Amino acid sequence: MQAEAQSQLLKNEPLARYTSWRVGGAADRVFVAENLSELQTFMQTLDHAETVYFIGLGSNLLVRDGGVRGTVIVMHQALSDLRVDGQTIYAEAGVTCGKVARFSATESKQGAEFLAGIPGTIGGALAMNAGCYGSETWNIVHQVLTINRRGETHVRNESEFIPSYRHVEMPMPDEWFLGAWFKLDVGNAEVSQQKIKQLLATRLASQPLNLPSAGSTFRNPYGDFAARLIEASGLKGYQIGGAQVSPKHANFIVNVGECTALDIELLIRHIKDVVLEKQGVALQQEVRVIGEYA
Repeated sequence: MQAEAQSQLLKNEPLARYTSWRVGGAADRVFVAENLSELQTFMQTLDHAETVYFIGLGSNLLVRDGGVRGTVIVMHQALSDLRVDGQTIYAEAGVTCGKVARFSATESKQGAEFLAGIPGTIGGALAMNAGCYGSETWNIVHQVLTINRRGETHVRNESEFIPSYRHVEMPMPDEWFLGAWFKLDVGNAEVSQQKIKQLLATRLASQPLNLPSAGSTFRNPYGDFAARLIEASGLKGYQIGGAQVSPKHANFIVNVGECTALDIELLIRHIKDVVLEKQGVALQQEVRVIGEYA
């Protein structure tokens, strides 16, 4: 296990193993970071024109079958610091959202319970303002730590960013999140832990967690739910290749076996077309798509 945690630079590395959909071609280079110091050193070696992607658990990402030209930096094996820092909870980008929720509850801090319902890391949650059950990541952000392609780090206040629904506007180009300080209220550990337990039970009952997926595929339109629109369009269970609209939750596309990224992308397009035709609503996808077609 220790060898897996060491920083590695892998060439022509298949990305299917790094994404929750379990599909996708190879990246030219994959850097698996061990710690911040080695990540900074590696960033300094990058050509100024190099395309760079940061990923955590790949839980909101579709990598096309032709793979990625450029460098993919994998964060979830590194940057795992999680601690109380004064009046805040500090979590590095590689920490899973669920772990932050449980740790905060144990420390009698309330406000982060919703993170237990987000199947990704803090880095991804910050980048897309992930949320569920009426709460969003940037509602509890106090400060963030970022890195640029020169390997320089910056502590930035939340006021420097413009968060919106499933999007965050960065103050500077070519900066990525390394961690965040969360401002949480004093709470009751038992109450918060019970809330997390109920949230996870609801998630288990309503979402197809037994199959590879990327969570919610589409953003919820204002005042409505993407899942309701998809189900009302008769698409529950609809399948293209190995990609299926989950019979359990219509806003989830699941990999039922032998699935390709193209299957998923074609199904996303089909859902958009049918919902627009039948419901008059143009769905916007929540998942990020990168890479080239095979």
